[in-house]
Amino acid sequence: PTENLHIQPTMSTSSICCECLVHTCRRKKELKVRTVWLGHPEKCEEKYPKNAIKNQKYNIVTFVPGVLYQQFKFFLNLYFLVVACSQFVPSLKIGYLYTYWAPLGFVLAVTMVREAVDEVRRCRRDKEMNSQLYSKLTVRGDHNKVRKNQRIPADIIFLRTSEKTGSCFIRTDQLDGETDWKLRIAVACTQRLPALGDLFSISAYVYAQKPELDIHSFEGNFTREDCDPPIHESLSIENTLWASTVVASGTVIGVVIYTGKEMRSVLNTSQSKNKVGLLDLELNRLTKALFLAQVVLSVVMVALQGFLGPWFRNLFRFVVLFSYIIPISLRVNLDMGKSAYGWMIMKDENIPGTVVRTSTIPEELGRLVYLLTDKTGTLTQNEMVFKRLHLGTVSYGTDTMDEIQSHIIQSYAQVSTPSRKPQTPAPKVRKSVSSRIHEAVKAIALCHNVTPVYESRVNGVSTEPESTEADQDFSDDNRTYQASSPDEVALVRWTESVGLTLVNRDLTSLQLKTPAGHILTYYILQIFPFTSESKRMGIIVREEATGDITFYMKGADVAMASIVQYNDWLEEECGNMAREGLRTLVVAKKSLTEEQYQDFESRYNQAKLSIHDRALKVAAVVESLEREMELLCLTGVEDQLQADVRPTLELLRNAGIKIWMLTGDKLETATCIAKSSHLVSRNQDIHVFRPVSNRGEAHLELNSFRRKHDCALVISGDSLEVCLRYYEHEFVELACQCPAVVCCRCSPTQKAQIVRLLQQHTDNRTCAIGDGGNDVSMIQAADCGIGIEGKEGKQASLAADFSITQFKHIGRLLMVHGRNSYKRSAALGQFVMHRGMIISTMQAVFSSIFYFASVPLYQGFLMVGYATIYTMFPVFSLVLDQDVKPEMALLYPELYKDLTKGRSLSFKTFLIWVLISVYQGGILMYGALVLFDQEFVHVLAISFTALILTELLMVALMVRTWHWLMVVAELISLGCYLASLAFLNEYFDLSFITTRVFLWKVCVITLVSCLPLYIIKYLKRKFSPPSYSKLSS
Repeated sequence: PTENLHIQPTMSTSSICCECLVHTCRRKKELKVRTVWLGHPEKCEEKYPKNAIKNQKYNIVTFVPGVLYQQFKFFLNLYFLVVACSQFVPSLKIGYLYTYWAPLGFVLAVTMVREAVDEVRRCRRDKEMNSQLYSKLTVRGDHNKVRKNQRIPADIIFLRTSEKTGSCFIRTDQLDGETDWKLRIAVACTQRLPALGDLFSISAYVYAQKPELDIHSFEGNFTREDCDPPIHESLSIENTLWASTVVASGTVIGVVIYTGKEMRSVLNTSQSKNKVGLLDLELNRLTKALFLAQVVLSVVMVALQGFLGPWFRNLFRFVVLFSYIIPISLRVNLDMGKSAYGWMIMKDENIPGTVVRTSTIPEELGRLVYLLTDKTGTLTQNEMVFKRLHLGTVSYGTDTMDEIQSHIIQSYAQVSTPSRKPQTPAPKVRKSVSSRIHEAVKAIALCHNVTPVYESRVNGVSTEPESTEADQDFSDDNRTYQASSPDEVALVRWTESVGLTLVNRDLTSLQLKTPAGHILTYYILQIFPFTSESKRMGIIVREEATGDITFYMKGADVAMASIVQYNDWLEEECGNMAREGLRTLVVAKKSLTEEQYQDFESRYNQAKLSIHDRALKVAAVVESLEREMELLCLTGVEDQLQADVRPTLELLRNAGIKIWMLTGDKLETATCIAKSSHLVSRNQDIHVFRPVSNRGEAHLELNSFRRKHDCALVISGDSLEVCLRYYEHEFVELACQCPAVVCCRCSPTQKAQIVRLLQQHTDNRTCAIGDGGNDVSMIQAADCGIGIEGKEGKQASLAADFSITQFKHIGRLLMVHGRNSYKRSAALGQFVMHRGMIISTMQAVFSSIFYFASVPLYQGFLMVGYATIYTMFPVFSLVLDQDVKPEMALLYPELYKDLTKGRSLSFKTFLIWVLISVYQGGILMYGALVLFDQEFVHVLAISFTALILTELLMVALMVRTWHWLMVVAELISLGCYLASLAFLNEYFDLSFITTRVFLWKVCVITLVSCLPLYIIKYLKRKFSPPSYSKLSS
């Protein structure tokens, strides 16, 4: 239960205890290999973790201690606890207990309520995920049945499917961020069983390796014992269905091997940590400086007394007297401010649907230097659309597709007599455009790995396709395509739109439907699947009607350029399409005679049986075919970008934010999107980091990269791993100088590792944005995590600190809300400190005049009232202040650069506030004493009234843009003070307060304390205005 208790000790004394506590809470179970029997869970001796998702930080037992620890970890709160406790010692007691305990209790209560609300929300979200129901096949045991479009609940071994092929497709976008479908194959032994019930009558078990991080590999065995000889089958990644993936076809049945914390998806997500904003850390540093000043002041006071009598006790009394230097209301005001910013963000109509899930770090949005973004679903919509077909002499775009359609209808109308003998045209004659289009479209319709799937509907309920082909419904609205790549589906959908439709496919044949409704059958003789090394896929088919054998091939231009016959247009057109952000594929064909094919087949089968260097021999045989192929066409497919991605990225770049794209996708695709989204601007070079596998290669490649200037870097996950192992510091230093960095083929843990690297090496604030389960680690590791509710589900948006609905909203979130939150909190924090320092200065002056006596100047209610009812509303109304209008902030994103330098709250600005406080405190106290030398009793009333007026005027001085609520707050505070004078008889002499003398003397003191500051502000605005005021004027 305490799995998610994340403790970050900062103090040496408590850290030892906490370390022990954490170790006892988190005694990790050893991960072990396991044997799972089919239908006999009682044979399993081990206990495995419960299959539940848990995002909570605390439980009922750890909530109170956990929250208290998180609070008193801060120096500020610990200091107040010590001061408040000291008031129980009679000799140290100054004033009333409630003046110390009431504010502290209030702070803790507010924090507890806020944490409790966050925790309840997390609990509800987890409950929603954990209460999804699945069908189990046995009373006991772990056989699960998962239907189409259902998420897989645990890591299972795939035993059976309703699909006749014995395989199914799954969607893995929540696991690795890739949206193409993966093919998984059922265990042959269990798929062959005649009926489902036989699964429980056989004696069989699965042996599985211990749980590991790697989502792309698995080793195990399936053994059936009750037959002679026993059947052994090796299990690989093809036989697994990991949790968080979705079944895309058929119904699957599997046996569970890993649950809960041992699942691949859970092992790949990191623990959520309590994030602390940079502003909070800066304020914590300032409070330590103030504490030092307070101790020094107390020592000076005792020294001036001459260390008489029990000086040690007097020293502590002075420390308590000056404890107002560090205001307890600082935390309350800031926490309430943070909640107000969160509310403003959620109520902003320009970014609807935005949710603030972590209310403690809105100021971080104004300090970001690095933005790490996912690609699929974050920058792109993940919808492939066929955009262009290029035949060398003629190019067709989206607006001219109807011409292709008419050509196809025309060419199939001519070949309606299928028995005709193929005419062999003279080789020199140029083919007509019509026949070239026909050839190109046919090649695209045949050369792929796409399977059309039909759901037969019985009484409106879709059932699994069990019917024979004869009575199957081939209607267009009933068909869905499944493939391992969305590009392929886009191509097949396009051939359907121009009239050539793929209607059926099994392991041995393909069927196409012509515009006239005829069915053409092609027998699949060989398939050469796409691999990331070969970058191409091929297929050999025999047309049933004519018996012609054709070898079709399609692939990336780099791989195909050397395979096709010489031409003068391919390279240029590929470049043109890539600049438009299209993903290109080159399609080619080669006609084979029966003899050529038989010769190839015998060599190919022989190569497949060889034991040594099998892959190389097979590749060599296939390459013998891949020569002088006829280039048919070049296709361009677009992965559509999210709305307004280009202007948003440009806005962020102008704001001085460096953008890194971390994706699990292929290098070509990632580079393509980086260009089309203008992540890499048009005039920038791109340096593609060559694959490196050892220290020497990494050294050479880093050196060649060092010589490049102002160019974007593209690197793959494997090469990154090698560079970080040997040259971590050098690599990060070089990468940070790049205007943009693209990391492709990144695993979820690698994404988080990159975030942590930037945090360690640069000391700058990082922000991660993503939309899939594979981005959760990165989002939780970053200083500020933003999740997008997208097609890939809600996992990222639930784990993030801020959740948005579209990528373009990030511009306003950072430029407007980030700016305002940071500026306001900086002003609010410093003003609250000023409020404490001014009263401590007055106390020091008072004590030094009265023989350094440790006697409080203001007692009881005056002190509580000063920090709360008299000045609270105007000071807090600073959260409504803004220096720049939202439109300006978005129009001039360069203003954001100033924020990252952290000039709004620094030791320089803090010292200015200290000087103001000392000046004003001194004037108020001395003024009161000088003007009232004869009626000394009234010093208290005069100085306190002038103090309240000074504070109200200072708030007015601070404000940059007035809001009607600010005026109301000022008037309410003044009204409260005047009204309360009637009840403060024990402090003030009412008969004196109503005289004219009192009024003019208060006014003079207040003017002397505030007027110089107003004059200085005016002169500063006139002679060295800040950058934003130049714009707004």
